[in-house]
Amino acid sequence: MRLRGSLAIWRRDMLVLRRNIFSELVAVAAYPLTIYLAFGIGMKGYIGLVEGVPYSLFIAPGLITMTAVNAAYSESVWSLWFHRRVQYTVDSYRVTPISVSEIVVGKILSGFSHGLVKGLAVGLVIFAITPFSFPPGHLLAYLAFLVPGSAFFSCAGVVCGTIMDKPETIGRVEAVFIMPLIFMSGLFFPLSSYPAALIPWVRALPTTALFEGARQSLVTGGFSFGYGLQVAVTALLAFIAAVGIFRRKMAE
Repeated sequence: MRLRGSLAIWRRDMLVLRRNIFSELVAVAAYPLTIYLAFGIGMKGYIGLVEGVPYSLFIAPGLITMTAVNAAYSESVWSLWFHRRVQYTVDSYRVTPISVSEIVVGKILSGFSHGLVKGLAVGLVIFAITPFSFPPGHLLAYLAFLVPGSAFFSCAGVVCGTIMDKPETIGRVEAVFIMPLIFMSGLFFPLSSYPAALIPWVRALPTTALFEGARQSLVTGGFSFGYGLQVAVTALLAFIAAVGIFRRKMAE
């Protein structure tokens, strides 16, 4: 598969981000930082240690990861919907040598880049206001989860942006499916808090593998091969689904 078309789409989306970088960062950082201030700092005196670390440090990696994958999803779904239903940019791809796979890869790259920039912004603020820190060597293991995790959310955004014509439907999907999947994955509490009968089902969620694996990697430097494989396979399956669904939509 050629990547020239994918890079052209990625560069176009990055130019749009550069023109609106300040407002984008303020908007995307407000929500996770509000949560962190309310729970991580406001409740730390009442919750104490969680899995051996202060609560503010327990939720910090999850909030950074949440910001990155949410940005990846939002960029993919809204960009694709807008280009398909408003600007009709997608229609122009029919008369260019850009393949369907290149379009999807371009949107995945754009989503990941948006997520990386916005997650980094939130991470820097959290590092500035808390004692949360980690050895630089932990970052590589963390990225092994963040990259395929962002790809998975980007693919989910491509699917939603492809099949949904109304913006309010996209908003409902995010509220009913995306956010609950994130919150159920141990973002604010350890999985041991669930009833024993539910824990295997929660662990089966791809978001659980992403958030649990990313937290372990960033805080302890360890790498869970099982979680890593689960996230990678889910991202691959999501990519195959996104390409297939987008190809059928382009053929209509």
